[in-house]
Amino acid sequence: MSADTPAVPMMAARELQGLLTNYRRTWRSSIFSSILAPLMGLVALGVSLGKIVDAGPGAHTFGTIDGRPVKYLVYLAPALLANTAMQTAIGESTYPVLGSVKWVRTYYAAVASPLSPLDVYLGQVWFVGLRILMNSAVFLGTMALFGAVHAEGPGGIGPLLALPAAVLTGLAFAAPCVAWAVSQERDTGFSLVFRFVMIPLFLFSGTFFPVSQLPAVIQPFAYATPLWHGVDLCRSLALGTATAGSVLLHAAYLSALVAVGVWYGGRTFRRRLTP
Repeated sequence: MSADTPAVPMMAARELQGLLTNYRRTWRSSIFSSILAPLMGLVALGVSLGKIVDAGPGAHTFGTIDGRPVKYLVYLAPALLANTAMQTAIGESTYPVLGSVKWVRTYYAAVASPLSPLDVYLGQVWFVGLRILMNSAVFLGTMALFGAVHAEGPGGIGPLLALPAAVLTGLAFAAPCVAWAVSQERDTGFSLVFRFVMIPLFLFSGTFFPVSQLPAVIQPFAYATPLWHGVDLCRSLALGTATAGSVLLHAAYLSALVAVGVWYGGRTFRRRLTP
């Protein structure tokens, strides 16, 4: 890179600016899938089902805080926050990416400018990160309205720390997913990701019940999933039960996935967008 060539972050910010300009025109179409659907899940599963669970014999299954059992809504909500981040990440990293390279071909227009394929990739990932941040912030605010936060951790900021944890969780999915999606020729593989990756992770990564209640043969696989690390990180921060060691472990695992995704994305975008 010569002295006259702008640094990669500055050029990637140009791609991000273009994506945000387009999003300002189309954001209304994403309200239901991005915000309303997760909130409806919080009400249906956390509030309605939570009352039944709290009244049943399994009320003590979800741990205790200050000697009192954790309500199911309080237990579930941080996990749904992590799941919202994952779903936003995968949704924004599949069809929009293929559309930009295959149907609308805006990526080719971008690399015809001074932007490099890596700039385009980073700008796309940053945009997905902002979408994750917005959706997660709305979800966290709704958690507070329904009393699904526990603010008695260190400094009472545990629930606020769950927000960057959710963003990191989403980026751990977005970085490799964007890198993979740009290499696809058709969208048929995306439905497989939704059905056989996202849904099983949603069900078996500790969202609704502790992983320790799964069959012993399945537990190691559940603990190895990115979503379990995100769920446990968000939940422990929100409940004020996190330890420095667990936070570092989860953050390192998720950050490693982001780093691998960036390395992979630089290769796939260069291969796809370079003549």
